Amino acid sequence: MALSDIDRDLLQRCLSRKPDSWEAFVNRFLGLVLHVIHHTAKSRSVRLTTHDEEDLAAEFFLAIIAHDYAVLRRFRGDSSLATYLTVIARRVVVRELLKWKSGTRLSDAASERHEPQGDGGPAPEERIHNRDEVERLMRGLSDAEADIVRMYHLEGKSYREISSAVGVAENSIGPTLSRARAKMRQALSDV
Repeated sequence: MALSDIDRDLLQRCLSRKPDSWEAFVNRFLGLVLHVIHHTAKSRSVRLTTHDEEDLAAEFFLAIIAHDYAVLRRFRGDSSLATYLTVIARRVVVRELLKWKSGTRLSDAASERHEPQGDGGPAPEERIHNRDEVERLMRGLSDAEADIVRMYHLEGKSYREISSAVGVAENSIGPTLSRARAKMRQALSDV
């Protein structure tokens, strides 16, 4: 789908810094951004609060305006603006979720992030414990499953990137992740 006239005009108005253009841009695409946030978080098994959603949406819009709208200036118009922004939003959300998850157990990333921690993050001893726990859980997986879990949850790679790296069909990545998560949940419940 090509760039619509409405979006072309909105894009030009934003890049020219016309009055009310930014507000119109936010109003037009906020729903799309929230949908991407919900979908990405759900696909990564992360529960978000309303505050988290607002933070992620703010990060997306900050990425759009950074460096004098560099992201919008790079848009070539080969697709719809909504498609382009969906890709950008997903990348921003994944990057932020990975920041939030670093040093925490996979199943508790969202809840642990909100616990008070003196300096704003887990103590080094807690990070080591969490990393050890993740590694222990991954030892219960086959090598292929562990590689796929590591690439998806810890490195933030897409199914396509994982498929290329491990030589497994792209449509097999999701079921493999589901089986691996089930094994990891079972290992947690056995403790």
